[in-house]
Amino acid sequence: MLIQISTDRAVHGGEELIRHFESELAGRLSRFSDHITRLEVHFSEESAAGDGLDRRCVLEARPSGRRPVAVSHHAGSVGEACRGATHKLESVLESLYGRADNHKGGDTIRHQDGPAAP
Repeated sequence: MLIQISTDRAVHGGEELIRHFESELAGRLSRFSDHITRLEVHFSEESAAGDGLDRRCVLEARPSGRRPVAVSHHAGSVGEACRGATHKLESVLESLYGRADNHKGGDTIRHQDGPAAP
């Protein structure tokens, strides 16, 4: 899974910020790494109504063989925005791949061993 991170001019952090979030995202989304070819991350700063500045994180996952999936989250800091967006993306990917990998939540009785002989 390739992770590409970009920021607008108002978000500071440079290489240290990019390395930190690359490792955090790779760890949190590792169970979906076989399904996702690329993850695009964009951090930006927007003006919030009356509160000053608001940080925004947009995550766009490119699953192989499927349409791209995008989520966003607004928060007071870049870290909080990234964690919120990652949580949303985990939910979306779980609904896409969790059901496919775990049909109806688990094994059927056809796959279980019979009772032990007395």
